[in-house]
Amino acid sequence: MAMPIKPVDFVWMDGKFVKWNEAHVHVMAHCLQYGTGVFEGIRAYPTHGNLSVFRLKDHYQRLLNSAKIYMMDAGYSLDQLCDATIELLRKNNLHETSYVRPIVFRGFGDFGLNPLNSPVQAAICTFPTGDYLSKTGIKACVSTWRRIPDMSLPTAAKACGSYINSSLAKLEAVLNGFDEAILLDYHGNLGEGSGENVFLVKNGKLLTPHVSASILEGITRASVIQIARDQGYTVTEPHIAKSQLYTCDELFFTGTAAEITPILEVDRRKIGDGKIGPVTSKLREAFTEIVSGDSTKYKSWLTEVY
Repeated sequence: MAMPIKPVDFVWMDGKFVKWNEAHVHVMAHCLQYGTGVFEGIRAYPTHGNLSVFRLKDHYQRLLNSAKIYMMDAGYSLDQLCDATIELLRKNNLHETSYVRPIVFRGFGDFGLNPLNSPVQAAICTFPTGDYLSKTGIKACVSTWRRIPDMSLPTAAKACGSYINSSLAKLEAVLNGFDEAILLDYHGNLGEGSGENVFLVKNGKLLTPHVSASILEGITRASVIQIARDQGYTVTEPHIAKSQLYTCDELFFTGTAAEITPILEVDRRKIGDGKIGPVTSKLREAFTEIVSGDSTKYKSWLTEVY
């Protein structure tokens, strides 16, 4: 599955609201030529007649951290980016589930690998969105491509160029009849999906790869860890062998686009009994309750738009 984009009225770009069809970048922009940009994926959800953005400040803090790693000054503060996002959602009159895509990138400047003379630009897009992966469960494969190690590219940064690694893994999965790919790290341990973090359930306990497996520290991942622990589950972050994927009781992805997506098969092997497991179901119900505004405990995770 993919996330088709329905055009809206406005894009926020370099501090101004411009029309969707006028949000242009030069073909020689350094980001287009060399991948020198960082981005985020954020969701907004309908909440009792309002629209609320999930963990808005956490996402923008990670964006600013990513920019810092790549030595880019975004030019805007955390609060300014948050305020611009809220105003953009309002100007686009969005009330349904929506996706927010901010990007900080090197624009048109000098040609060549040295990015320092290419200006840093910033933009935010918002648009209605549906499901990225099937809520009824998916089939995944372990990719032949390995997750880029942190010794090669900083995996703590959500960088544009890094995602060609993910795109290759996704392409391989789809062409071989699967919905999604799972990548191992440089050492052969479990890493992450093409754009998601991975959780296993074994004997009622949750396992998810440690950050040393070159994973992106997902905002949804952190949320699920907290929710699970609050519900009394044990959550550990060990090194996980590939074979543990085949013998776990439950398996699921987490991510802004994926939310909590059950994985029912890996490499044509059923996970558990091949159905959505009870722990996955319970966590997904709790997550849905939170993003719908029905949970007072996690109310601070939501920022209202209207």
